Amino acid sequence: MSSNQLNKKTVWDFWRAQESASAEDLQEVIKAVAAPDIKWFGPDPINRLHDIESYIEDYWRPLNQAFPDLKRHTHIFIGGQSNGKVDGTDDGQMWVCAVGVLSGTFANDWLEIPATGTNTKIRWSEFCLMEDGKIVTVYFLLDLIDLMQQAGIYVLPPALGKDHLFPPPKDGNAILLDAQNEIASARSLSLIRKFLFESLNSYDQSDLQSMGVAQYFTEDVQWYGPGGIGACLGLKEFEELHQKPWLIAYPDRQIQDLDNLFAEGDYSATSGWSAVTATHTGPYLGCAATGNKIVTNGIDFWRRHDDRFIENWVFVDMIHLFRQLGVDLMERMKSRT
Repeated sequence: MSSNQLNKKTVWDFWRAQESASAEDLQEVIKAVAAPDIKWFGPDPINRLHDIESYIEDYWRPLNQAFPDLKRHTHIFIGGQSNGKVDGTDDGQMWVCAVGVLSGTFANDWLEIPATGTNTKIRWSEFCLMEDGKIVTVYFLLDLIDLMQQAGIYVLPPALGKDHLFPPPKDGNAILLDAQNEIASARSLSLIRKFLFESLNSYDQSDLQSMGVAQYFTEDVQWYGPGGIGACLGLKEFEELHQKPWLIAYPDRQIQDLDNLFAEGDYSATSGWSAVTATHTGPYLGCAATGNKIVTNGIDFWRRHDDRFIENWVFVDMIHLFRQLGVDLMERMKSRT
């Protein structure tokens, strides 16, 4: 079995064991797989955790107390060797990642978001850096804006796209537990590298077409954006409802080296903390231009069909983004509870 297959099996088995572990056994279950000094990067306001104990006490246990019957539903699951640097340097790091929804009864307040007592779904994505069979670094995002909206609290203007739309892939074959065709994987990685580092970074700050997105997205691309932005169904919706407002606000945005970028089969994925730099020089979602230099923390998954992408699942840490614009969305939430 290849190292990629072993890594995927380790993470898949760990997630299943973690979900079913009792409070007494939880620490041992995590210690069996995670490095003692595991580095965990998560959504604002949790942000960065530095070891197993803080991972349990500041993230996992409070989440489980809020959702006692929490279940993890995985929509895409892949692994591979990263090639996320702009210059193409292969860093040799091995990663496993997934995206899906967590579901459970929102029984108790979490992060001061008021409990609803109803079944709730939270979008999630997780990237695990593997070394010698251990998870040493994790990048993890939850869509907290979408969760607030399910609790009836709107901290951003109405989304231009469609709210609460974050489905599994339409082809239904994205839990890649088995080895995939290496030629297809290489084809996906080559395409996503060209899209990110050549196409998206070529914007001339005036003409949307200068990015060449139409060469990489199908006309009927399904772009599933985060809470506050919403989903865009088709290339024209993507351009009008997300791309144009984003580039008006951040015309000089540039993708830098990513934390990871890899592909398996028809799927590719990346997580990037501070990997997109920009200047806030135009209005965005009700916030006037500040002139502030910003970075974004985000996650993307793509499904390739031939030589274009037909689906794209997108996370942006909106709370972290707006904090850099001088807007505390957590405080705004409290004032509207």
